Amino acid sequence: MSLCLQARQLSCERDDRSLFKGLDLDIRSGEIVRIEGPNGSGKTSLLKILSGQLSDYEGELFWNGAAMQSVREHFLANLLYLGHAPGIKSGLSPLENLAWYQALSGESTGGQGSGAQEGEEQRLDALEQVGLAGFEDVPAGQLSAGQQRRVALARLTLTPRALWVLDEPFTAIDRHGVAALERQLIRHAQAGGCVLVTTHHELAASSLLRRIALG
Repeated sequence: MSLCLQARQLSCERDDRSLFKGLDLDIRSGEIVRIEGPNGSGKTSLLKILSGQLSDYEGELFWNGAAMQSVREHFLANLLYLGHAPGIKSGLSPLENLAWYQALSGESTGGQGSGAQEGEEQRLDALEQVGLAGFEDVPAGQLSAGQQRRVALARLTLTPRALWVLDEPFTAIDRHGVAALERQLIRHAQAGGCVLVTTHHELAASSLLRRIALG
């Protein structure tokens, strides 16, 4: 199914200052869209508006051609948002954090018996894919900033959602992690997903990559 997130005449102000005005966007399946601009230009605010977290704006949003308010449930079922902060609980292990994420978003955590074992195996596999094998049961508060970021990034593998909205996902991860994440973004777009991202990291040139400048 082809997906499309659209914004029409989007405007936003913060502290009596205009961040952007009259912005039109079309984000479609098979694209990696990088939002660029200097600090304070509204990149994070734009991502939060597009992911339904901010309502203080003017303009209209559409999902697959329908007004957002009429299809919000379907939109949220296709959305995975990772914010600038990792958003993990320091007292929980990486394994427990992923189970918490799943429960919070209404996903099945595996239930009991064989289902529970399968759910845990999926979480272990997601952590292994981001280089956290051996750290599954370490309290997240004892992990480095880069490892905490990887816990959040494991959700990209664990949670199958078509639209990824990612705010500075490369923060604090090493060059191997950066390269692996870039490949993952490309695979997701090639499979028909959409990626909307802000980053200070210079993404490798790709026919899938499109840039939108703010400020």
